[in-house]
Amino acid sequence: MRGLSELRLKESDRIAAMAPLGARAEGDALIVEGSGGAALAGGMTIDARGDHRVAMAYRVAGLRARKAVGIADMASADTSFPGFEAALAALARP
Repeated sequence: MRGLSELRLKESDRIAAMAPLGARAEGDALIVEGSGGAALAGGMTIDARGDHRVAMAYRVAGLRARKAVGIADMASADTSFPGFEAALAALARP
């Protein structure tokens, strides 16, 4: 994805924040390469930097990670999606 320079200027640098998900930042671009179906390794804690989009992206990615993904400032998700955690938990119920 190219032409994303404005994503570096909001609550956080969202381009750089996505790197641990297997993306690579190159200038105003975000390069995402497939994993061949391999799950995110996990075993990390991500600082959402007060950015609700980053928090929600990692929370969803963490559902398929091999190890837990911690998110500092998960409460920021309430900015755009109050009840996000409850909705996500409801999806996991049989």
